[in-house]
Amino acid sequence: MQQRNVTTTQAHASCVALTPQEGLLILGASGTGKSSLALMMMALGATLISDDQTKLTVQSETGDIIASAPTSIQNMIEARGIGVLSAQTLDQCVIRAIVDLDVVEQERLPLVRKRRLLGRDIPLYHRSEGPYFAAALIQLLKGGRCA
Repeated sequence: MQQRNVTTTQAHASCVALTPQEGLLILGASGTGKSSLALMMMALGATLISDDQTKLTVQSETGDIIASAPTSIQNMIEARGIGVLSAQTLDQCVIRAIVDLDVVEQERLPLVRKRRLLGRDIPLYHRSEGPYFAAALIQLLKGGRCA
């Protein structure tokens, strides 16, 4: 039997998805709102993959980065001021975009950015202060970016 070379790491990140093929990795330091953004996106139709810690694996056949939850935190999300909540989840998803909550977007129409993650370039977005941010990220996963 031939062994496959699999790259796996764990990130301090939350992750939500619309489908198993349309996932968003949410990065940021503690207290930047990873869980809050995930909860807002879940209210708009996304499904939780993981909260606060996300396992990332490169799929050997396609090179896609697959996100999943560590066993100890599956089906849970923290809601600050309320506690840890039960949540329906997907087992895994393909990461299609990354949002970094540590950096506030300064441009109205930012240039395309990428972040290198496990050897693959993934589209990168920064936090927007507008109330529409979660909805815009949902639409990004649904339809992509025009330019």
